[in-house]
Formats: sequence, structure tokens, C-alpha cells
Amino acid sequence: VVRRHLLQRYEHQPFISCLAGFYSCRWKRYQRRRTEPGKCCCKTRECLFFPLLVGAFCFSLVFLYMWGEAKNDYNNFDWYNYGNLGFWFLWSLVLLIVAAILFTYITLLLVLAMCLLAEGQQLYLHWSHKIGTFLVLGFSITALFILSVLWGDQWKTVLLSFQVTAPYLHMGAITIMVLLSWPVALHAIRADKKVVQVIIVGPYLAILLFLFLIPLGMYSPCIREMGTLGPKPALIGHRGAPMLAPENTEMSFQKTIEHGGDGLETDVTISYDGVPFLMHDSTLRRTTNIKEVYPNDTAQNAALFSWDTLQELNAGTWFLKDKPFSCMGSLSRADQNQAMNQSIYKLSNFLRLADSQNKLVIFDLYRPPEKHPYRNSWINRTLEVILNESGIRPQLVLWLENDMRSFVQSVAPGFQQTMGSKAPVEDLLMDNIVKLNLAYTEMSSEDIRKYAEANITTNLYVVNEPWLFSLAWCSGAHSVTTNAVHTLKNLSQPLFLMTPQQYNMMWILTDLTSVLLISLIFAL
Repeated sequence: VVRRHLLQRYEHQPFISCLAGFYSCRWKRYQRRRTEPGKCCCKTRECLFFPLLVGAFCFSLVFLYMWGEAKNDYNNFDWYNYGNLGFWFLWSLVLLIVAAILFTYITLLLVLAMCLLAEGQQLYLHWSHKIGTFLVLGFSITALFILSVLWGDQWKTVLLSFQVTAPYLHMGAITIMVLLSWPVALHAIRADKKVVQVIIVGPYLAILLFLFLIPLGMYSPCIREMGTLGPKPALIGHRGAPMLAPENTEMSFQKTIEHGGDGLETDVTISYDGVPFLMHDSTLRRTTNIKEVYPNDTAQNAALFSWDTLQELNAGTWFLKDKPFSCMGSLSRADQNQAMNQSIYKLSNFLRLADSQNKLVIFDLYRPPEKHPYRNSWINRTLEVILNESGIRPQLVLWLENDMRSFVQSVAPGFQQTMGSKAPVEDLLMDNIVKLNLAYTEMSSEDIRKYAEANITTNLYVVNEPWLFSLAWCSGAHSVTTNAVHTLKNLSQPLFLMTPQQYNMMWILTDLTSVLLISLIFAL
């Protein structure tokens, strides 16, 4: 019996030594005497530091989830940094990688700590890991604070994501609680005092009860009865297909048409001599080679150049050099050659292309800066191009600009009047509004249904990720503006779509199974 006991302790020691080595950097020897479960086995300093380790895990998890769900807007984040730093880099991808590494690191430390506690061993976190814990905690809190200040709308994206991921997050949380039930039961049952048992078991049961009941407060438009799902939203290419070709170029819009897009979205600026052209940024620095052709004019407003000057610039080489999206695929040799020869696109040519393919068009119209010849006649000049030069059918134009809307309706009654913000239905009908163009963060199935009852459809922008498109589909959106027409076109039904009966079955089975397993663990 003595030999068997010694042999078991000897065979058990390498596992504990390995745990202690990674956690405490004590590879040679470690505590041989096990502390009985329920009794304190750590020094006061380590007991105080353990909550910091848990806190670092929680904050890093929140940041990783938040930034992972922000993938839909990575291009906006990189564009914001480009405006401040002056050069293009995929900072969004770097931040995601750093967040994943830090979360993995702190998770491993927490798992090691839990394993050591389960073995009744003393915790002694090495000073280097303590510094690492503070770094993870500080980085996560700082990143969350900065993003909340500069990009607060991203929390709306997180809330929207819960409408899709909540059922699966619920199952994951229940699974973790089942795994934690073994050490909790072991320490609680063998605790000397009732107070200690309450301190151990009380919070665990409270969290478990909360998780059991939280589905009662969940809502998702993707949980619906069979046959109630509306038609798939139409796809409007945001500046064309900017993942496949340089944005706002002829090639980009052709790619959208090739992949079955239903409409084209762009941005319109007016040159100094009155030629409307397509350009999103206020300067030409990001999407042309102006730095090479006119290095002294890189900061000048794009509207202050003549059309002849604009025609000299290349609008495609930057795309191959900077690769604006992290999820871009490799281009064929033919596409690369075509991209390298793109130039700035005129509004009239854009409209002719859309009309020839029977595609809807919607655009942001930028007013020229002060001292520009068309500063006060920008809308009139744009209307001249649409009505007299392009030949596009009026019903294909979604008119978004709110200035001089009454005048536009009198001159072009066939335009589909579109509003860029929510308003009472009565006001929208009074202005002959037939479509709303809203940021996806304003998505609300209730509002979409209310407007639809008044024959006002809703377009959401910019929707790139399949999960977000699925949510828009389930919410009843009529169309979405997207950078990823080529991806979303292939979705035959929303992701995460299920009936209420399927969801209730999943919820009840998860809870019943977890209750059974936890009860067995505590009973044993």
C-alpha cells in the first residue's frame, strides 16, 4: 500500500512540475504536499493578484470579441488611420492579431492557475507573467477606451451581433460552467466552514441561474417561423467592387455587374471646370498617383483640379500596391493589368454604364469648397449631367442629396427620392420619400416594418460580413450597400436561421444536460 501510494505520487509529480514550470518558472522542484480542497493554499499576495488575472482575461475577451465583430468596418478604421498618419497600412489586422495573442496568453495562465488549484498546489505567478498580466489588462482597457471615444458606434455593432451569436454564446457559457463545477464542488464540499462553502458555491449558482434564464430576454429576427422570411435584400456595390478592383473606377463597377449586383453606389465631386467625377476622398492622395505627377498638390482639394489635369492621373496602381482589404484574393494577370490602367471616372460615363445594365444608382454629392466656380450651382450642374448628358432613365436614380430637394423633384419627378436619416412616416410621405438610406448600426426590424407598411423601403450601408447581411435579411431590409457583392451573392439563406421550436429545444436540452452533469459532479 505504501509503495503504491509513493508510486502514485511519483507518477503524478511530472504533471504538477510541468504546470508549475509554465506558471511559476519553477521547473526543478515544486510543492510536494497537497493542500486539501477547501483550504487556502496561497499566500495573501497571490490571492490578491488572482482577481487581476481574472480581470485581464475578461477585458481581453471583451476586446477580442468586440474587435472580431468589427471586421465589417476594418476598411473604415484603416482609412481613418491613413488620414492621420499619411500612409496606408492594415492596422485593423495587426490589432486583431495582437488581441488574439494577448487573449491566448492570458487564457493559458488562467487555465494553468485553475489546474494548480484543482491539484491543491500553491500559486506563485512568476514576476514576468505578472508584468505580462498588467500589460494585457492595460492594453485591453486602453484599447476599449480609445475605441469607445473615437468609434463609439462599434458598440452598436456588438449589440447587433448578439442577435445572431447569443444562442451560441449561451451554450458556450453553460459548457464552461459545467467544466468549472468539478473544482467548485471539490473545494466547497471539503471546506471546513459553512461560510467558506457559501462564498464558493453562492456566486457559482447565481451565475448559473442567470445563464439558465438569460434566453428569456434574447431576441433575434433570425429566430422565426417557417415561411415568414422576406426576399433576399438587393445588393448595391459600394464604390463598385472595391475588394476586386480600384474603388470608383470603371473596372470596379463592371466587377459589380459581373457578380450580379443590383445597383451601384458612388461619390461625386465637381472639377474646377464643372465636370462631375467620382472621388470619395477630399484629396487625390490615396487613390491616385498625384504624388508622382504633381507632388506639390497632394493636399489640394480634388475639386480644385481641372478635368484635363485629372485625366492625367492613374487611379489603379495604388490598389495593387496598398491592398486596401485584408480579405482580398489574388487577382489574375488580366485583372492586374486592367487595374493598373484605370483612370478617374466621369459621372456621365458611370450613369451610361448603369443605364445600359439597368442598375440602380445612388451617390453622395459633395459640395465644392469656397471660391469654386460651381460652389452655388453644384446641384444644378449635376442635374444637367444626369438629365441631359447621360441619358439614364430617371427611375434608376436614387436621389439622396437633401439640399434643394423640392427643386430637384420639380425638375426630375422620376427620381426615387431617398432620405439619409430616420424621420416620422408623415414627414417622409410629405417629401415624397420612397427609400431610406441608413447606416447598418440603425438597423431595427420594427422600424423597417413600420416604414415598409407606408411603402418606404430601407437600404442599409455598409454591410460586408455574412452574419450582418443575414441579420439585415431577417430584419426585412430591402437592399444593402456592400463592398462584398461577390461574397453575399452566394448566400442562399441567412446564417443562423432557425424556428422558435428549434431554438427552444436547443435551450432546454442545453440547460437540462448541464443540470444533470453538474448534479452528478456535486453528488460524486
